Amino acid sequence: MGAEDPHARLERAVKGWASGDMPGDLPQRWERFSDVAIIPHDSFKGPDWEADRGLWKVVAEALGAKRLARMGEVRGERRESGVEMLLGDDDWVVRRESGVDYGYRMTLCMFSSGNVNERRRMGEVTQQEEIVVDLYAGIGYYTLPALVHGGASLVHACEWNPEAIEGLEWGLKSNGVSERCVVHEGDSKLTSQSLKGVADRVFLGLLPSSEDGLEAALRVLKTDGGTLHIHGLAPSSNHSSWADGVCASVSAIRPGSSIGAGLVRVKSYAPHWDHVVLDLSLA
Repeated sequence: MGAEDPHARLERAVKGWASGDMPGDLPQRWERFSDVAIIPHDSFKGPDWEADRGLWKVVAEALGAKRLARMGEVRGERRESGVEMLLGDDDWVVRRESGVDYGYRMTLCMFSSGNVNERRRMGEVTQQEEIVVDLYAGIGYYTLPALVHGGASLVHACEWNPEAIEGLEWGLKSNGVSERCVVHEGDSKLTSQSLKGVADRVFLGLLPSSEDGLEAALRVLKTDGGTLHIHGLAPSSNHSSWADGVCASVSAIRPGSSIGAGLVRVKSYAPHWDHVVLDLSLA
């Protein structure tokens, strides 16, 4: 006999808690890692649910987890997570992905599992001995792969959220790459002013748009050129319109540069909108 389908197991467990009457729809998807399960933001929120610790224990056990959390909306300029702890008081988590360890407080720092391929890609495209500037480092989403797999000689990681910096510094130490990273705390527009012309490669990984960082990115890029990775949201049916606009902005800031462009779709972000990355090579 094969293993029980997890959706069937969850339904059976919740029916037992509810004495047979299902108060509402159950989540059809969830994220599971370490000892944590994270359910969608609308799970168990209907008017007929009388959710309590007893339900959370039942759900966590059915999902094979010790801690249970519920997704929320990303909040504020610091892109703070809206995750809500339902079972368990400790919100610190460690995720291992593509050979890189990330640590963070999940109620305060975001982590998009849908960006897994892009995180891996930054470890692949970063070249040995490059100097990288990450203008929106967070907990090290792209900084850590560039150091662990890309072999960057040095990464300047700019971040203004203290909780994210806590995770970043943990990740640098856990992955054994602290000596090759300088953390710059504060607004990257200001902290990057001391980095003029140092970078072979610049990460601009901010959503919904990182175009506000283009002037800083071009300032820190070496005078003979380098590569920018610019994240943004583009219409699903017309990525090129967004890319053309970004290229025009770059040309206006750094006129006369030769620009080579490549576009990567990361994931669907919302109906009719995609999370994309524009790779620009400047010479």
